[in-house]
Amino acid sequence: MYRSRTLAIVLAAFTTLLAGCAGMQPTQFNVNLDSISRADSSSKRSYLLMPGNKDTNANDLQFQEYASYVHRALAARGFVQAEDFDSANILLFLSYGIGNPQNHQYTYSLPVWGQTGYSGSTSYGTLNTYGGYGTYSGTTTYTPTYGVTGYTSNVGSYTTYFRFIVLDAYDVGTYKREQKLDQVWRSTVTSTGSSGDLRRVFPVMVAGVYNHLASNTGQRVGVTLDETNPAVALIKGVPTK
Repeated sequence: MYRSRTLAIVLAAFTTLLAGCAGMQPTQFNVNLDSISRADSSSKRSYLLMPGNKDTNANDLQFQEYASYVHRALAARGFVQAEDFDSANILLFLSYGIGNPQNHQYTYSLPVWGQTGYSGSTSYGTLNTYGGYGTYSGTTTYTPTYGVTGYTSNVGSYTTYFRFIVLDAYDVGTYKREQKLDQVWRSTVTSTGSSGDLRRVFPVMVAGVYNHLASNTGQRVGVTLDETNPAVALIKGVPTK
């Protein structure tokens, strides 16, 4: 009983230590990006940024917060924010969103710890003699062994959210001449993970794509970032040490 209790305490302490170490690690986010552009996209660097979401106003506080991250990303890529429509050569539409929570289940096994047998025994006793007769009384103590005696099946669950950002760039000159939208480039950023807080994930996603804006990745590219990454600090406007 004493050994079983001691083992349980050790296992509990070890589990707590692992949980503490895991809590110290920065959260990582998996980001997928896909950019496509036409040949002259690099020559169009003066932009106006507008909301791409339906019923979203440019004065919306949430849009302004997200737009501030995009402005920093564009500045890092050599873009200049135009003062008005006439001085811009591309019009950018920023769209973003987060999907409904998706619940997932999985099964896993856990070992059951218990007594598996005995490793030996020790006997103690007393022999009493009287004449030609004798009696013996004693006690035998068995040393138990412990190990895995079986497994239990358990069901776990977790929740994920799909997050996205889309930046569409259109040629202002074409619109002025022909009143139609002529696409110059598009960058799409997606991410799936446990955080349902788009405000938290948004700058990380922008940090993942900013170096590929107005370029052609040729395919979808996956990157992994955490909130301590220097690129995230750049997008947030936080000075790096």
